[in-house]
Amino acid sequence: MPVDLEKTVACPPKLSSEQRLTVVDWYGDGDPENPLNWSVWKKLMVVFTINYCSTMVYMSASIYTVAQPEVSQIFGVSITAASLGLVTFILGYGIGPLFFSPISELPGIGRNIPYVGALAIFVVISVPTALAQNFAALLVLRFLQGFFGSPVLSTGGASLTDICNTYQKPYYLYSWAIFSLAGPSLGTIIAGYSVPILGWRWSLWEIVIAVGPGLLFCLFLPESSATNILHRRARRLRKVMGDATYISEANIKLANSTVASRFYSTLVVPWKINALDPSILFTSLYMGLLYAVFYSFFEFFPLIYGGIYGMSTGQVGLMFLSVIVSVIIAGIPYNAFVYFVINPSLREGKEISPEGRLLPAVIASGLIPVGMFIIGWTSRASIHWFVSSIGVGLVTGGVIVILQCIFVYITLAYPHYVASLFSGNGIARAVVASGGVLWSHPMYESLGINWSMTLLGCCCAACVVGIFVLFKYGHILRAKSRFSG
Repeated sequence: MPVDLEKTVACPPKLSSEQRLTVVDWYGDGDPENPLNWSVWKKLMVVFTINYCSTMVYMSASIYTVAQPEVSQIFGVSITAASLGLVTFILGYGIGPLFFSPISELPGIGRNIPYVGALAIFVVISVPTALAQNFAALLVLRFLQGFFGSPVLSTGGASLTDICNTYQKPYYLYSWAIFSLAGPSLGTIIAGYSVPILGWRWSLWEIVIAVGPGLLFCLFLPESSATNILHRRARRLRKVMGDATYISEANIKLANSTVASRFYSTLVVPWKINALDPSILFTSLYMGLLYAVFYSFFEFFPLIYGGIYGMSTGQVGLMFLSVIVSVIIAGIPYNAFVYFVINPSLREGKEISPEGRLLPAVIASGLIPVGMFIIGWTSRASIHWFVSSIGVGLVTGGVIVILQCIFVYITLAYPHYVASLFSGNGIARAVVASGGVLWSHPMYESLGINWSMTLLGCCCAACVVGIFVLFKYGHILRAKSRFSG
């Protein structure tokens, strides 16, 4: 075996000082096992599988909303209580990553085992969910659906970034974002036409039908985690060479950590950083608010387009097409910014600060309150429904751009805590988004559509100041932070 295939280094702490290890690495820049060098078809398999599964799991959250009126009637609960079926699902996929993320980072496990194992449980649980005979059982099973559907939602982006270089990452991640927001919209469209004919349980059976193929795709998904690939390579070399000193770098790091420390980084560290770093606290709250606004649409749309404009359930679902269209359109200026500004600067070796990546978010943040005001004050029978859908487009287009920019900002500004921050950010989004679902109906009944949207718009307008301060003075805040890297 050529000597340049591995590099020999002194042993890490915890091992004998006389022992030397052969650290297994890639066989040069062109190593075919490196996901960056995979064929186009192999990469497309990863992109398709991750995007399909993400779409279907997110669809499983919203598809239930069409069934809420019938659930309320059958189980004798209020419409707000019926919305708990959506809330528990959101909380489930917010909490799940706290447990699955540390597992997926283990070299011996990788990303695919959590994908397949959790999604298999998801599909199995979906059957008794569709057959639930009481409201409490329905809520518990909906939570478990969200919990076991969470791995592909939390680490799907990591699978995509495994197979692309620095210049391609924004495009791959934006494709994932499009499908992730398309999922909830697709759910209401499908259920909008099936539930009125086949009943509320059919919306839950459709989850089995939609996610089942995703499980099959995951069985053939190539493992893209570099740490897992090198772990298996080291294991093969130990067996073939009869030499126990072959080891991957990730295994060396693993030997110097404990299970408790790994879970500490996902269960405790995110809250510690949020409490002590104002920049991260703001991004968590802002992203939570944006998710709350987005998920409140699933409660407000039937009130606006069904109640005011007299649309059928299926037609109300079709209004969510404006979400998909706006996310695609918003990607044009965002990806143009990456293509014409970010990537040329990186190729020329010019340093771009993490705050510099927030410029599109500053612009997009202004669109959201404008869109909310448009929805609130044009949702009336005397004004065509298309006008309010423009407001929906401004909101969702702004949301997707801000989410993309903040994810990149966190990655660059806090590189040593990315996994922890994403886990904490995920549960923060889930908690606030759950609140958005629960407050929608009571707020509408108390304030009406006009002032409900105005209130949410004012909250989003206040955050415009926050994102501008982060863009302009974030480097000063990072300099004072003990967490920035």
